[in-house]
Amino acid sequence: MSEVEQVIIIGSGPAGHTAALYCARANLRPLMFEGFGAGGTPGGQLMITTEVENYPGFPDGVSGPALMDLMRRQSERFGTRIVSQDVQAVNLGKQPFVVSSEEKEYFARAIILATGAAARYLGLESEKRLMNRGVSACATCDGALPVFRDKELVVVGGGDTAMEEAMHLARFACRVTVTHRRKEFRASPIMLDRARKNPKIEFVTPVTVTEVLGKESVEGVRLKNVQTGESWVKPVAGLFVAIGHTPNTEIIKGQLQLNDEGYVITKAGSTAASVDGVFAAGDVQDPVYRQAITSAGSGCQAAIEVARWLEAHPT
Repeated sequence: MSEVEQVIIIGSGPAGHTAALYCARANLRPLMFEGFGAGGTPGGQLMITTEVENYPGFPDGVSGPALMDLMRRQSERFGTRIVSQDVQAVNLGKQPFVVSSEEKEYFARAIILATGAAARYLGLESEKRLMNRGVSACATCDGALPVFRDKELVVVGGGDTAMEEAMHLARFACRVTVTHRRKEFRASPIMLDRARKNPKIEFVTPVTVTEVLGKESVEGVRLKNVQTGESWVKPVAGLFVAIGHTPNTEIIKGQLQLNDEGYVITKAGSTAASVDGVFAAGDVQDPVYRQAITSAGSGCQAAIEVARWLEAHPT
């Protein structure tokens, strides 16, 4: 058997690098894998975020890739070892745990799962082309940007998240149109009622967005009534997609307790997962907040809990 690591961190977003920083400063010599399976992007979702204005310590804002570069440099400074390979499989059924990469097997007494979650999109070529140029999946992250202030915006979705996004955007936009492919909404009655009472929010159903228009930035969307087939263009400055997220838990399915949406279930007031010695931090266990700062905070928690767990479970 190869050397057994004290802790392996899977994922390299804010949760992963914050966990690595704290683990490294606790002399645990953490080993971090940047990627995982088909959905793991080194640096996480911030790598496709152009401007971050709500991360403390950056009064003038910072680009997502620049922020992640700073986090990586800081965690490496204290001794984090980073493996630029994807994790292909994890075996949590025995101690030490086994983490299999593209090239070899690694062994660890503890694991921090920081694999995040991926926003679901409509799957349009035009949507992908205008990503971060008016297309967003996070109103809390981007809604206050100058490009969206006092403009008309569109939110796609029918659940509580879509209502929350619309109400948040209504603070800055002149009008927010919520579109949904069905006439009925999945949102809870109280959330739907709040959104309907907002004078800045209107609802258009049952429609789908078939194209995002614009060359350098979003200038409009093409809508289609799913019942009549009628199609028309609505001029807007932004499209916010609020149709959910998919947690990146493929590599541990069947081994950890997950909720109905696939998020890792952690113990109340803890980052501890259902298998002793496994901890989860960031969006992979957070279907509510999904912010860089909350991910970083839970990464700190996971590292502190790992250090305590290792002390309580000496080899």
